[in-house]
Amino acid sequence: MSNIDEDKKFREMADAFIAIANKQCKSENPSMVNASFLYAAARFNIFILAASSGSANEFESKKEDSLNALMAEYKKMLEDHFENYKENFEKHTGK
Repeated sequence: MSNIDEDKKFREMADAFIAIANKQCKSENPSMVNASFLYAAARFNIFILAASSGSANEFESKKEDSLNALMAEYKKMLEDHFENYKENFEKHTGK
């Protein structure tokens, strides 16, 4: 699979999660939807880390490096999206 195909698949998967959250926002408090989305991402991140570890000791030994890497990546994603929304505020929000 080419990088272009992988990028397209990545964005399609992200869009599917966002579509679920957007649907939930129609009937639930958006802050609660946001919190549950973050909770699910955190839980899944740790599941992947645990599943890729050979033992509980190996899993525990990865904690600090893994948490630092995940938080750094999330911060970068937030910064990128913040800049995009800043530059395209009206387009993205309709305001």
